[in-house]
Amino acid sequence: MNDVRVRAAVSPLRRSFATAAVLPSVDELVATERPEEPMHCLRPAAVTAAARAFVAAFPGDVLYAVKCNPEPGMLRAVRAGGVSHFDCASIGEVALVRQMFPDTAIHFMHPVKARGAIREAWVRHDVHDFTLDSTEELGKIVQETAATGASGELGLIVRLALPKGSAVLDLSGKFGAPAALASDLLRAARPHATRLGVSFHVGSQCLDPLAWRNALTLVGDVAQDAGVTIEIVDVGGGFPAAYTDVDPPHLGAIFAEIEAGFDRLAMPRARLWAEPGRALVASGGSVIVQVQHRRDDALYINDGVYGALADAGAPRFRYPVRLVRPSGAASSNELVAFKFFGPTCDSADVMHGPFDLPADTAEGDWIEIGQLGAYGGCMRTAFNGFDRARLVEVRDRPLLPQVPLRIAA
Repeated sequence: MNDVRVRAAVSPLRRSFATAAVLPSVDELVATERPEEPMHCLRPAAVTAAARAFVAAFPGDVLYAVKCNPEPGMLRAVRAGGVSHFDCASIGEVALVRQMFPDTAIHFMHPVKARGAIREAWVRHDVHDFTLDSTEELGKIVQETAATGASGELGLIVRLALPKGSAVLDLSGKFGAPAALASDLLRAARPHATRLGVSFHVGSQCLDPLAWRNALTLVGDVAQDAGVTIEIVDVGGGFPAAYTDVDPPHLGAIFAEIEAGFDRLAMPRARLWAEPGRALVASGGSVIVQVQHRRDDALYINDGVYGALADAGAPRFRYPVRLVRPSGAASSNELVAFKFFGPTCDSADVMHGPFDLPADTAEGDWIEIGQLGAYGGCMRTAFNGFDRARLVEVRDRPLLPQVPLRIAA
């Protein structure tokens, strides 16, 4: 077994300008670097501002969903915004967060975990909160935490299944216990739990504030049927970000529904949790790509659905775009609705958009694609060997603003 080797799926993002006293702008980067590989641009100031506003407005504890963007620069920006809880879905995420923030609170929120991951999280990383949605998972958590001999206050959160909703990315098919089972799990978990909770997820990029109200009503039904005390109500993620063709509701409207629904539960001992990801980091990242070929209204670029643009493929997210030409070279005022092809040999590596760019966009031009702070860099693959990219922090404003937290008067 000595010849077993481990290889990462993709080349790590290579950081540039890490110690620059003054961060560059995207235009300056293109002018000086003329990058022929994708360049990921992080805007930590935007992420910190979004996190700070979310923490200030949400009536409970905010757990950043690490899976959305685990880049250390993003994690530091979220932490600087006042987020002191992290929602992790793997032991790798747990280890990363614990290494970076020794004193922060980590919650292992994946409903199905390896036994070894449970043990390691409990013993090595001081993780005490675990999500479950089955009798078998409850047994694993109780057995593995007890077997270590390490003491600690155990938090058990039962994930409740929701009916299929209207979120852009539906999450109802894989995880969650039906209402009757959720009640049984709460009763079974109560003797083992110092903190007992219920969680749900309305789906990623949810645009309907009433989805949270309806889910909280179901939480109330389940809790009443279970007949046990609940200490945690976790409303999950799904908080939306803006995209080119999406004008999401104010987060304040969503928070109002959550707060009202939580109040109706009449659980005076319960603490409210949320697991935002996209709403905190989407505008904090963009990718600079280069046009390698133009064919009519199709642009062949050096990143695609197997790289940072997965959600522009089958989910058809329309990201904001702008043409970047060095030295301020002029471009046409006429716009064309382009589609993109990625660099791989797979014909499925296509992003239909449409993406509106100047009519004279041509081979050699650069394009900045925005709103990629969420699920951009972390979903890259090594397919066809196109796994090289660079990383830099920039001072530019995001291509689109954050979703407002308050409803305008």
